[in-house]
Amino acid sequence: MILIPVKSLANAKQRLASVLDQPTRTQLAQAMLFDVLEALGTWANRPEVSIVTSDPFALELARRFRFQIIPDNANRSETDAIEMATRFCEDRGVDSTLVIPGDIPLIQAGEVEKILESAPAEGSVLVPAADGRGTNAAWRRPAGLFPLRFGNDSFKPHLAAARATQKPCVVLSLPGIALDIDNPSDLRQLVEAPGETRSQRLARQWDLTDLSLAANE
Repeated sequence: MILIPVKSLANAKQRLASVLDQPTRTQLAQAMLFDVLEALGTWANRPEVSIVTSDPFALELARRFRFQIIPDNANRSETDAIEMATRFCEDRGVDSTLVIPGDIPLIQAGEVEKILESAPAEGSVLVPAADGRGTNAAWRRPAGLFPLRFGNDSFKPHLAAARATQKPCVVLSLPGIALDIDNPSDLRQLVEAPGETRSQRLARQWDLTDLSLAANE
């Protein structure tokens, strides 16, 4: 099962506050989530997709794409949401989970297929963020093989936890999945990258000529 945790989008993307106000950040977060769900929605042979959320916009999108909803009424953190959703999967006999975030707007269904094609019989697949610090996709079989703890520097701890299971861990570099939008320099990469996703079209409408702080983010 593919799990996509979505916290409240009304307070999304605080690290972009130096260049975007909150309504604009929320608009961007909504566009990115739409891009992620749309990429999965066009994939004919995808596994079941579940959105882990209590956010109204995310719930509406999940219904639009006919994806399952796992309610996250606590809305504490991505880590708590995935821990709860993993237990949900285990209780229902789901043997594997693939966790991806809702802010990787250049994701392609073909990249997700590569993750599943690379997956060992038991073990894990990890896809790091472009900066090598975060984790932008994590596949596990069994579903709760090791706990996931998301944050700015989650990749190395996830890799260590995966290796500690003594089961195979595959690390993949996938450029579409690797770009998450957390700071101004990421936003510039989104605008300049080839493509016409909703997020890219939206960001290209803004005056982002002065991102001098981006290099320091």
